[in-house]
Amino acid sequence: MSEFSIVIPIYNEEENIPELYNRLTTVMDKLCESEGYSRNDYEIIMVDDGSTDNSWSLIKNLNTKDSRVKGISFSRNFGHHIAITAGLDHSKGKVIILMDGDLQDPPEEIPKLYKKYKEGYDLVYAIRKRREDSFFKKITSSMFLKMLKKISRIDIDPKSGIFRIMSKDCVENLKNIKEKSRFITGLMTWIGFSQTGVPIERHRRYAGKTKYTITKLFKLAWHGVTSFSTLPLNVALYLGFVMSAVSFILGIYMIYKRLFMGIPILGYTFIIVSLFFIGGLILLMLGVIGEYIGRIYIEVQNRPLYIIKEKTEK
Repeated sequence: MSEFSIVIPIYNEEENIPELYNRLTTVMDKLCESEGYSRNDYEIIMVDDGSTDNSWSLIKNLNTKDSRVKGISFSRNFGHHIAITAGLDHSKGKVIILMDGDLQDPPEEIPKLYKKYKEGYDLVYAIRKRREDSFFKKITSSMFLKMLKKISRIDIDPKSGIFRIMSKDCVENLKNIKEKSRFITGLMTWIGFSQTGVPIERHRRYAGKTKYTITKLFKLAWHGVTSFSTLPLNVALYLGFVMSAVSFILGIYMIYKRLFMGIPILGYTFIIVSLFFIGGLILLMLGVIGEYIGRIYIEVQNRPLYIIKEKTEK
């Protein structure tokens, strides 16, 4: 068993992999030496999430030169958080380091996280002092995490990300969670254990473009909300109650006007607009309920989280 496992999801990162490997091995060699471990006492697990570029070939070449690099290649793109799950499933280290492959999470910050980890924490996550992202991504990410914190019992730091270090106990408990729609950072908070954050300097992406489109960000946010909260269903109940109450009061008012004030009840435009509004509201709530039912359907199917096409031999 290795002392450290570094898990890195990879999706079309051919421009970053060589630099990532060089910087990461330099940092880990020094860390192992300073802690009294062998330079072979760590593994780097790169999970290729169905890349369409040369990423998998680069990973295999690194494995040929350095057996500490382990590669896993999916049969297709299963998603960022599924790739993280696969890396954790195959990790053998006593201490697991999780980071992205675009070098926004600087490998040079790993010793800082490990120093805090040695104080007795089970999980230490990186807190970004500042984000080198677009204004839109900063705002949407912060809003989502703050909203998730309010509507669920999951206390995720809005300035945290994937970059973190965990004990083997944390990882073993994560392996026991088999749900298919995964919001991995939420699950890491949900399992408990002693957790804390450490401020780090987060860099710009070394090369290439972000793989998180607006659609993917929205999908991830929706997974997070529906995985840890039933609030959307509660909102449907509350809205239904409010609309029923408003309709009842409005009906009583119309009857009063007709019987006691002699005012004829007109206003077809108002009626039509009201019907469209209520109909749209019903369809919206049915969509929310359908999302939860769909999640149940996916869980009942019990398909594997991911399919591995190829693994490095060493």
